[in-house]
Amino acid sequence: MKIICIGRNYAKHIEELQNERPEEPVIFMKPDTAVVQKQFPFVIPEFSSDVHHEAEVLVKINKVGKYIDAKFAHKYYDEIGLGIDFTARDLQSKLKEKGLPWEKAKAFDGSAVVGEFIHKSELGDLNCLDFELTNNEAVVQQGNTESMLWKIDEIIAYVSQYFTLRTGDIIFTGTPEGVAKVNPGDVLEGTLQGRKLFKIQVK
Repeated sequence: MKIICIGRNYAKHIEELQNERPEEPVIFMKPDTAVVQKQFPFVIPEFSSDVHHEAEVLVKINKVGKYIDAKFAHKYYDEIGLGIDFTARDLQSKLKEKGLPWEKAKAFDGSAVVGEFIHKSELGDLNCLDFELTNNEAVVQQGNTESMLWKIDEIIAYVSQYFTLRTGDIIFTGTPEGVAKVNPGDVLEGTLQGRKLFKIQVK
């Protein structure tokens, strides 16, 4: 299983980090070791003092695909979820300044929360899904998939040009504005269409 992440897919998030708006999807990867095991906390790594939460809608691939046409992309997934792409922002900034890859800041052990999944038939229009992240019961991120620069099926079509998608692969589709530092003792909870899909403590 591989984790494929899309960066800079919400305009307001691009603005808050003062990034350049991309002409095509920005892709980076996380290894399977990035996934926080169920019932375990997220542990802030020793090499960062500024880890940010990034809540994202997830798509789980259900069959092998390559060079997928966008109009057929819906056949390659049945389940939608919610998760967090934890980012060591201080380290990422240093890497970006030098033009280096982001993996140390994005793909470290435990950097991905993968919540529960819901069958897409229960969700209605996938291009209009509300989701939010709370930190200690206060809402810190709110988003709707209608604000994506590239929609789910477009992402699958684009990604499959470069990487063969396999059963069980997970796509992180990007985060809205509101990313912020996490601290020991924080409790993060994510909801999609009003349904809570994960709860995780920060240590």
